[in-house]
Amino acid sequence: MDIVETALAEVKILTPRRFGDQRGFFSESWSRRVMADAGLDFDFVQDNESLSAAMGTLRGLHYQAPPFAQAKLVRVVRGAIMDVAVDVRVGSPDYGRWVKAEISAENGAQILIPRGFLHGFVTLAEDTHVLYKADNFYSAECDGGVVWDDVDLGIDWGFSPDEVVLSDKDQRLPKLTKWTSPFVYGDGA
Repeated sequence: MDIVETALAEVKILTPRRFGDQRGFFSESWSRRVMADAGLDFDFVQDNESLSAAMGTLRGLHYQAPPFAQAKLVRVVRGAIMDVAVDVRVGSPDYGRWVKAEISAENGAQILIPRGFLHGFVTLAEDTHVLYKADNFYSAECDGGVVWDDVDLGIDWGFSPDEVVLSDKDQRLPKLTKWTSPFVYGDGA
């Protein structure tokens, strides 16, 4: 597995090796041993999936607050996304900074997003199917987010507001300056 740091060192791009022949390919998308050997010790307890019919479907920016904070390992099995992670750990030298990466079925890359980061993605193709592992269980009471197009964050999603498909919930999320982060740098969330 190829593991690459992003501009935010805690966010990593993991690309499993693919072994191909005339039939297609085989890939080990996650291995506890490989991850632990790389210093990435996560106990994933839940798998989630989403299917987005339209290109430009935007999901995020979401988080799960402690005690149900989640690290995520995100991959795409059909289509492509632009995935975004935003550091929102109070006291972090990178607070409010974000990284993005194209994750697709074709490139086989995955993005590892630790606890204490907002997460969102926009689909770059129709019928995009996303799978991700989480290291904690979902809790409706701990579910939250920040609006995707907050000018203070300045994320370039590659789509204008009239081009994105949003849920009602995501349209009503607060701006970063109107929100209090439940995450503290260094506490492991």
